[in-house]
Order: sequence, then structure tokens, then C-alpha cells
Amino acid sequence: MNAKASILDRFDDTVIIPALGQQMSLLGFEPEPARLAAGTYFDAPNIDLDSYDNIIVCMSGKDSIACLLALIDQGADMSRVEIWHHAVDGREGSSLMDWAFNDSYIEKFAEAFGLPVYFSWLKGGIEGEMLKENSYSQPHIIETPSGVFELERDTKRSQPATRRQFPQQSANLATRWCSSAAKIDVGRRALTNQDRFLGKKTLFVTGERRAESSNRARYYQLEPHAVDRRLGRLGRHVDAWRPVLHFTEEMVWELIAKHRVVAPVPYRLGWSRSSCMTCVFNSPVIWATLRRYFPHRLRPIASYENEFDSTISRQRINVLDLSATAEAFEITDLEALAQAEQSEYTLPIFTPAGQEWQLPAGAFGKEGCGSL
Repeated sequence: MNAKASILDRFDDTVIIPALGQQMSLLGFEPEPARLAAGTYFDAPNIDLDSYDNIIVCMSGKDSIACLLALIDQGADMSRVEIWHHAVDGREGSSLMDWAFNDSYIEKFAEAFGLPVYFSWLKGGIEGEMLKENSYSQPHIIETPSGVFELERDTKRSQPATRRQFPQQSANLATRWCSSAAKIDVGRRALTNQDRFLGKKTLFVTGERRAESSNRARYYQLEPHAVDRRLGRLGRHVDAWRPVLHFTEEMVWELIAKHRVVAPVPYRLGWSRSSCMTCVFNSPVIWATLRRYFPHRLRPIASYENEFDSTISRQRINVLDLSATAEAFEITDLEALAQAEQSEYTLPIFTPAGQEWQLPAGAFGKEGCGSL
């Protein structure tokens, strides 16, 4: 082939053919859909829930609550549903990151819906992992219907490592390691270390929404989970489903209002997301609010910043100075404010009869306070 013909072919491939494809779309011709892996769907708001033996709902904030309510509205057999929650501070005494009442809230929430709840965690929590120095990560601990089990690490496949640094804002889970170490890895091992999921179909439900970020806008709504082995010897069939992936925030609150579920405490205080109380994604306004109402929660963070010579914020401003750069929320929900300091959750899960459901102060807020 001569050089001129080669240039013309490249021009056809890079300009003419793509332009024709675009024109055909404009004329109403359907472009050929992208070929997806088996069982993978970009849009799957309604699926055959009766085909699953187990339905696991990972519970945290408003979006995961909406997931459970969507299951109810779609007629799921609730005897197959269970709630999972990853306790990010662990159960060994750390209180560095999470809201004091959160584990108790999850227990009371599950009880109100008549559902079993199982906790899992990284031993020592995020704080323990953060302090790792030339050592292996701690075991994972999982609650199951058969009891509580400690899952040791496979040290033959890993090397001792050091963190001595806060996780940081990033879509990269190696940088934002709090999500991978304290949630994702824990959930995977809870799935792979229970024989009750072998030879069965399990639906793993999480509450991401496309409207939250450009990264989540690319998520599939239904796809095989990372631990799925449906074609393997174990026959462990696990699908990951995001039932509210296509929801707007307005749709989430409408569904919660329909079922008269009281908004979780962080939203009532003004937070737009229910993540860790001292989340690395907190904006200066959130840190200012913590400094005003919960100053004792900033002191350990500031102490570790001094110890690590590194800040929790990517602005490289220590948390005490950062919290002084913005105005705090004016919290008017005194009931929620009092609950925020207590480890036992005592407020209602459902709006009491005769009372009007309340949209919380944090609804539709824009202040950063959770990963996206």
C-alpha cells in the first residue's frame, strides 16, 4: 500500500466513519450498544427479587435507607432480607471517626423493620489501621447467624507495611484507604467466609447514586459482585445491585417521607451526608460546626496531625485552623443535638402517629462531609 492510500485510509477511519455514525444517530438509527459482560446492566431499576435466596442491604445513611424501602415497594420477600453494617471504628475502643450512636441506631433501625442485622469490622478500626507501622493489618471480624468469627490475614501473600497517615480525599481507594480497608474488604471477606452463600443466589445492595459524582455516574446498576463465583466450583452467585442509582436526592427524601422514617441524626444537624463524623471529606464549615458543638472530637485529630506532621485536610491546614476559617451551622434541632453525644440511640425510627414528617436541615445541602 502506498503512502497516499495509507493516509486516506486513516482519514476514513478517524474522521469520515465516525461522522457518518454520528449522522445516523441523528437520523434516528440506533447505534450498536456496547457489549457488556454477562449479567451486567447499566440500567436495572427493577429486577426479579424472587430469584435470590439472600438479600443483603448495606446500611448507613439516607440512600441505603431508600434502598431498603425500594425493596419493600418492589415486593421483596422480607424474610430473605438482612442488614449489614461495617463498624468503621471497630469494637476495640476507638471512637476517632464515627458518630457515637451509629451502631446503636443501626440495631434499632433493623429491629423496627423486623430484620436481622450483622456487623463486621476491621479489628482496631480505621484508627488502628492508621497507626500501622512495619506490621500487618489486623484481622477482620464478622457477625453471622452462627456467631462471631475472627478472620486472620494471609501473611504469605503480603508484606509488613506502614501507614502513619490519614486517608485522603480521592477516588483512588489506595489513597482513600478508609473505604477499602474498613468497608469494602470487610464486606468481601464476610461474603467469602460463610458457607451459607455457597450454591445460592445472593443480592448485595448498596446505595450509590449517579447524581452524586461523575465517578458514580458511570456505575452499572446491576453486575456480578467482585466475589461472584457462579461458574466456579463453589457456585457462589453474588450480584451487586444499586436500586437508587438513578434517583435524585428529591426522590430519596420522597421515599423516606412516604414510609415516615425519621431522618437520621446527621441530616437533622445540617449534614448533607451521613458518613463518619470526622470524615476526611469534611468541608471547613463542617469542621467549624464540630469545633463549636463537639470540640472534643477535634482534639484527637489535631493530636495525630502533630504526630504525623501531616494534616487530615488536603489543604494542608491543621484541623483547628481550618475550623476557624468558616462559620458553623446554627443547629436548632436540640433533640438531635442531644442524641449526637449519646452512644445509645433512643429517638424514634418512624415519625410518631399524629406528627408530620420533617425534612431535615441537611437535605439538599452542598457542604462536603462524605466520599463521592
